[in-house]
Amino acid sequence: MNGNVTVSVRGLLVAALVAMALVVAYLLGGSDGATPAAQAADDGVAPPARERVLTMSGTGEAGAVPDQLSFSLGVNVTRPDLDDALDAANGSMGRVLGALGEYGVEKADVQTTGLSMAPVYQYHDYSPPTITGYRVSERASVLVRELKQGGKAVSAAVAAGGNSVRVSNIRLLVGDDDAVMEKARDAAVAEATAKAEQYAEASGQTLGDVMTLREVHARPLPSVELRAGYLTRDTAANALKAMPIRAGRDHGSVTVQIVWALS
Repeated sequence: MNGNVTVSVRGLLVAALVAMALVVAYLLGGSDGATPAAQAADDGVAPPARERVLTMSGTGEAGAVPDQLSFSLGVNVTRPDLDDALDAANGSMGRVLGALGEYGVEKADVQTTGLSMAPVYQYHDYSPPTITGYRVSERASVLVRELKQGGKAVSAAVAAGGNSVRVSNIRLLVGDDDAVMEKARDAAVAEATAKAEQYAEASGQTLGDVMTLREVHARPLPSVELRAGYLTRDTAANALKAMPIRAGRDHGSVTVQIVWALS
């Protein structure tokens, strides 16, 4: 009986191997063992051609002369009473803004950047500190849209506010920097296109449609800082006379990468 069982198992294994061989033979027979590309060639259909592209980068630069001036304005007032300190700080800031209006500075050109109120303490050796007053600080950024009025505006601001006013962070700016960067982008695309056309012609090909275009890097126009430290009523006039404002030409640049199809 054991012999019969052994023969049956062996027969099953042989039958399974035969069935697998038939399946493999059928599959190979259906495709004749050929790859899809070979089958396409046998059917008279050419395989899909690999897409030919040309990638090129270009950098464009554009410049402009600064035509505006900005600066930071601070008012610091200390009074025994907090309300008095607030009134005094507001009064100084109001006089400053009124003086700036004579040089084309409008309300929209002034942006409040900070307001702080803090007690002023007197410290003692053997007792807790006592409050002797309050310090109020108001800060704003100012934009002078005409550079030729910039020096006069700074002098007027510190003169109107008195010793409680400080001016710092004086910078030269280009008003319409977006237009300058647009020119840089146009120049970058033109440079990339010129190089691509040269390579395509040299290799006997023709540029097709643009497939992708991306901006790789952009360096915006810098703002030039006039290093004068903090200017007060006593130092502003002399500092501005010793530091005449001469605006040089600032430059921005853009780098692009473009991919063309070759036809």
